[in-house]
Amino acid sequence: MIDLAILYEHPAWFVPLFAALDRRGIAYSALTPDGDWNPADRHPPAPLVFNRIAMSSFLRSGEHPIFHAAALLDHWRRSGASIVNGPEVLAIDSSKARQLSLIASLGLDIPATRVVHRAADVAAAAGQIGFPLVVKANIGGSGAGIVRFDSMDALRAAVADGDLPASIDGVLLVQDYVPARDGIITRIETLDRRFLYAIDVAGGGAFNLCPADACIVPGSGIAMTAVTPAAHLIDGAERIARAIDLDVGGVEVMIDDRDGTARFYDINALSNFVARPHEVLGYDPHDALVDYLLTRTKGT
Repeated sequence: MIDLAILYEHPAWFVPLFAALDRRGIAYSALTPDGDWNPADRHPPAPLVFNRIAMSSFLRSGEHPIFHAAALLDHWRRSGASIVNGPEVLAIDSSKARQLSLIASLGLDIPATRVVHRAADVAAAAGQIGFPLVVKANIGGSGAGIVRFDSMDALRAAVADGDLPASIDGVLLVQDYVPARDGIITRIETLDRRFLYAIDVAGGGAFNLCPADACIVPGSGIAMTAVTPAAHLIDGAERIARAIDLDVGGVEVMIDDRDGTARFYDINALSNFVARPHEVLGYDPHDALVDYLLTRTKGT
């Protein structure tokens, strides 16, 4: 029996992972969430299942797999499989509101935010935040569904015209626009709840920052640099990873240029790593990921 199954959706992001497994001679089953599954079938595809479902999958298909995959992963776990980044992690990954609540509960700073589910409530929430601000989809992915507003008039016009971002779960975040120091956000990657590596991503004010895509999209205007963050930032990322039992994933933080506060704002369970790791990091983190998966398969 195959010991490892990988549930994925993006057609290209996981080629480096599959290649790393192939180099090591590790047998695995690569599965997509399409098709059907039987809730009475108690036989998972492998003792260990690695969840690689992307929140940005709704951008590639109107019939996205996010909620379907959450139920499927829960079913496989109930059937005896061990899940890497299981359904509870997917639930956090698929809600920026839940992420911010979790981060704030740990005593870490976040951007000032209000969560709403009706367009009619956005203006009142904005009045509590002030301008400039962003309205953000609760489920986005790759920066999708973020719009900046610089005045109440502009925001009210967008509400009236139906031009607010849309989230596939109907939830929106009204959030302070944080001027990131030097235009940089830091993505801290963790593996087994511990620091693995970090990159500074300079996007020139763009919202659609995707570290994996930034390496391979010509003219993106996004620059990445490997960094070792300050100890308190690493500690914050590791605390977040432990709090949600994150097996592998990234935490994003930026320094508020107004007061120097480190504001954590995003948890991303889909760490597909940078596209050219040897150029950016000097090594391939997929090797460490494969080591972790091997350890997990021996424990199943």
